[in-house]
Amino acid sequence: MTRRAILTTGLGLLLAACGGCKVRGEAVLNEELLARAARGDAAGVRDALAAGADIEARDGLRRTALLLAVAADHIEAADVLVAAGADPNAQDSNQDTPWLVTGVTGSVAMLKTLLPARPDLTIRNRYGGISLIPACERGHVDYVREVLKTGINVDHVNDLGWTGLLEAVILGDGGLPHQEIVALLIAAGADVNLADRDGVTPLAHALAKDQTKVAALLRAAGAR
Repeated sequence: MTRRAILTTGLGLLLAACGGCKVRGEAVLNEELLARAARGDAAGVRDALAAGADIEARDGLRRTALLLAVAADHIEAADVLVAAGADPNAQDSNQDTPWLVTGVTGSVAMLKTLLPARPDLTIRNRYGGISLIPACERGHVDYVREVLKTGINVDHVNDLGWTGLLEAVILGDGGLPHQEIVALLIAAGADVNLADRDGVTPLAHALAKDQTKVAALLRAAGAR
């Protein structure tokens, strides 16, 4: 092998090695970004992004840094990511998105943090529901009140054939939080006679579950 060939081969190996280092370096940065977002280290998130981490990097469950921050309700970390352009609609392997997760946690502060990123209010979770529905089920009164201001579809029907109103009755306990949610949905124009796929109305479900106060609210709104 000539001297030139040796030098050329050596340079090629060096460049390949450097390229590998670069790839490994990016992977490390991405892992750091995800870890820092998960523990709410806003400064660390900012540093990782500044160093070149991919803002849409995914973990083993395809969760982004923003989704991890949202799930743990780390407002400051999420704010940094939103300001940097993180996607509020990026779905993980469970079909959750940062925006959808706010309906599960019920965090009004996180809802307000994500709204400037213009999340898709129609995107569906693995049950075919939008963020309003799990919030109704879980009794997140303040979240329901706030999300209804966005113009989200109050009568969206999920894959089970249930609206937010039906979930509030069927999966709720009829207590004060679910009563308030039913009242909020009614005030927002929810169809109180929109039945499930078996033809059972919210009122019929409320009566079957002995939710007398919920039933009274529904009757007052014209439920049959």
